[in-house]
Parts: sequence; C-alpha cells; structure tokens
Amino acid sequence: MTIIDSRTSRVIVTVLLFALGFGFLYAARQSLILFLFAIFFAYLMNPAVERLEKLVRGRGRAIALIYLLLLTSLVLLVFFIGPRVTRQAARLGEAWPELTKKVSSGQIAVDIGRQRGWSAATQNRIQEVLKNHSEELLVLAQRIGVRFAETAKNVWVLFLVPILAVFFLRDAGTFNEVAISLVQSRSQREFLQDVLRDLNQMLAQFIRAQLTLAGLSLLAYTSVLGILRVPYAMVLGTAGGVLEFVPIVGPLVAGTAMVLVAVLVGYSYWPLLLLFLVVWRLAQDYVIAPRVMGGSVQLHPLAALFGVLAGGEIAGILGVYLSIPVMASLRIVWRRWRIYAEKRKFGPLNENFFPQELGRGKTS
Repeated sequence: MTIIDSRTSRVIVTVLLFALGFGFLYAARQSLILFLFAIFFAYLMNPAVERLEKLVRGRGRAIALIYLLLLTSLVLLVFFIGPRVTRQAARLGEAWPELTKKVSSGQIAVDIGRQRGWSAATQNRIQEVLKNHSEELLVLAQRIGVRFAETAKNVWVLFLVPILAVFFLRDAGTFNEVAISLVQSRSQREFLQDVLRDLNQMLAQFIRAQLTLAGLSLLAYTSVLGILRVPYAMVLGTAGGVLEFVPIVGPLVAGTAMVLVAVLVGYSYWPLLLLFLVVWRLAQDYVIAPRVMGGSVQLHPLAALFGVLAGGEIAGILGVYLSIPVMASLRIVWRRWRIYAEKRKFGPLNENFFPQELGRGKTS
C-alpha cells in the first residue's frame, strides 16, 4: 500500500518546481529587471527599425543607424539643456539643508502666515506643531535623501539597457520561433502563440504610450513652471516628466515635490501652481491618457495600486516602473489560459468568450 498516490506526487512535484522557479526569479530579480527594461527599450525602437530596414536593406544597418541618431539626439540634448538642469539641481541641493531647517524650526509657518495674512495665533500654533515633530521630519528628509542616493548609484545599470536591447531587436523573431518549437502539442502551441501575440501588442502600445505621456508632462511642467517663474523650474519639470513613468505614485510624488519646494523657497503664488497641477492631472488621467493608452492595459485601479506597492517592495524604484506591464502580462496569460482550458473541455471557442473582462476599467 502506497502512502502517496501518483497524482498526489505529481501535484507535489509541480508545486515544488513552481516554488523553485519563483525562488530563482526572486534571487535573480535585479538581472531580470535589467532584461525587462531592455525588452521594453527594444519595443520602443522596433517601429523605427522596421521602417528603416527596407530602406537600408538590412536589419543590422537599421539598428546601427537608429542608435547613431539616438546618441546624436542625446548628446545635443545634454549639451543644450543639461548644464541648466545641472546648475539648478546643484543650487537646490545646496539650499536643501536650510529649507529643511526652516520646516523643523517652524519658521516656514511664520513666512507663509505673513504672505497669506494669517493671525499670530495661527502662526504660533503651526510653528509649535512643526517644532514638536521636528525629529520625525528630519528622519523623513534623511530617508528621502538616502533613497535618492541609492537610486542614483544604480543609474549606471541603465546604460546596459540599450546594449542588451540590440540582441532583442536583432533576434526577436528567432526567440519566438524557438519558444514555440519547444511545445509539441498543437493546442498548447496555439495557446503560446496567442499569449506571445497579445503580449507583443500590449507591450508595444504601452511603452510608446508611456513615453508620449511622459513627454507631454515634461513639456507641460517645464513650460508652465517657467511661465509662472517657479524656482528650479527645469529641475522640477524634468523630474515630473520622468516620474510620469511611475504609475499612480509618480505623478503624486512629482506634484507634492513641486508644491513643497515652492512653499519652502517662499514662492508667493504656490496656490496657482497647485491649481495647475490639479487641472493637468485631471486632463492627463481622464482626457489624454485614455486616448493615448487605448486598450493596451486593462487593469482595475486597485490591481494597479497593488502592483505598484508590490513592485516597490520587491525591487524598489525599478520594480515600481515595471509593475503595471508585469500585472497586465499576468492578466493576459490568465485570460488566455482560461480560454485554452475551455477549448479543451468544449472544443474551439471565440477568443471573446469572456466579454466581461474586456469592458473592465482601464488604468494608465
């Protein structure tokens, strides 16, 4: 009499293999994230490569030409805009200790109170609250500084992304053929082909849409902050454009940082800045993003928020960047698996067998 039957043993072995696989992915998460960024970069460059491929009669030549144009554009951008952003960033870094001191001492309450016409009692009340929580505020400022320093130390890794992306751009078709050839069953091969096709469409549209939204935010922030004469407008606008890549949390952090810096440096028209940020956020989320993003990502806002938080816990800032496409990819695999399972039970089905999923809420 056997203690464990064959079916139970297969289930146990399968669970153990999945556990080992997830353990390996977690241990190698930094390298995996680097490769994911390279894949995203390849999706971004692929349309231009495909257009040039026919003109220059060779995919390798097209990739080399695109990279040359990209490098030239980057050099010109750094040459004309880089020095101004660097100077403003250096000045902000030098002024940051004094600004945090104004908050911890409560002097900021007096300065704002005089500008806004607050009574002396209100100023004193806010000043006392800030003094009583000065240690917590200093610890928070130190944590923010440490997190930015850790992120800056890992920026060099991003230079490997374009190098790795060359291989994905050159051999993407071969990778797909090899992956499909490993599957023998016809139904499983169709399942894998459907998953790869959906992932390809989703990632291509998502990456280009995110770049478009980030570019629009960068242009809007730098232009409006410059018109309003907000201090450190170039630094704050550039940071806002970069943080647009971070779903949900990024725009909130960018807006908070802009208002906070404006208040700390004594900018008188910070309520006008706050009004612009609210109007722009509404326009971006409910007018621009749905049209640019389209149906590439179909996730409930709660699922998107969970992905952002989980990505931050697993891999920090880089994990936050990748959270939404990873969650959307898992959703695609799950949806295709359900269709595949139903096909095995009841025969061929239309891929819109689960129409309720296609109408769910979308997020950018």
